[in-house]
Amino acid sequence: MQVTLVLASSSPRRLDLLRQIGIIPDRIVSPDIDETPQPHEVPRSLAARLARAKLDSAAIPGSFTIAADTVVGLGSRILPKAETEAEARQCLTMLSGRRHKVYSAVAVAGPDGRIAMRTVASVVAFARLEAGAIEHYITSGEWRGKAGGYAIQGRAAGFIDFLSGSYTGVVGLPLHETLNLLRGLGWRAP
Repeated sequence: MQVTLVLASSSPRRLDLLRQIGIIPDRIVSPDIDETPQPHEVPRSLAARLARAKLDSAAIPGSFTIAADTVVGLGSRILPKAETEAEARQCLTMLSGRRHKVYSAVAVAGPDGRIAMRTVASVVAFARLEAGAIEHYITSGEWRGKAGGYAIQGRAAGFIDFLSGSYTGVVGLPLHETLNLLRGLGWRAP
């Protein structure tokens, strides 16, 4: 029986990122977990907990499974995955002219049941945003469902003054680390 590669994510961005490095999952499973932060939980811990919960809910025995989660933190504050214009506007206003961290956690299960995890922290600095720029971005709708209310791979790229860390981690899946975790568990590209 051939060992398969499962992506435990409904994010089209994560699938695109894997394809970018020639990895095509054999199966995609959408994990169904509660993503509500726990009281006093910090951004790094939330990202790691959610990645592991997604892995636990979607891993298929005998297969390699990749799960990930991305959280935007402003200090110890967790910014939401914006679902309303008001949330997106609030996130962008808070990020304007400031540095923040994007935590992207990856959890990988091997076919033998071993699990490896890594959380990558990237520092992103936004330029100071005029109210008009925020409103223009809000009208694009690109913010919907995005951690911190923005997508660095889209129009928000124009907001970025500085990035230190993993660009692909900010998008949603740190590719270098993901590939290393897979290899460490014995995965070999077909």
